[in-house]
Amino acid sequence: MGSQYSKRCSEEFKRDAIALARSSSKTITEVARDLGVSPESLRGWVKRDRIDRGESGPG
Repeated sequence: MGSQYSKRCSEEFKRDAIALARSSSKTITEVARDLGVSPESLRGWVKRDRIDRGESGPG
C-alpha cells in the first residue's frame, strides 16, 4: 500500500518525482508508472508539497 512506497523512497527521490510531475505534460499516473511508484503515492507527495509551499488548488 502507500506506506511501503514511503519507506522505500528517499526524500531526494520524492523531490525529484514531485518536480517531474509538476513540469511534465504527462499525467500523474503516467509519471508514477514511469518511476515505478503508485499514482496514489505520487499524488500524495505532490499534494503535501503544495501544502508545504502554501499553495492552494485542486487535489
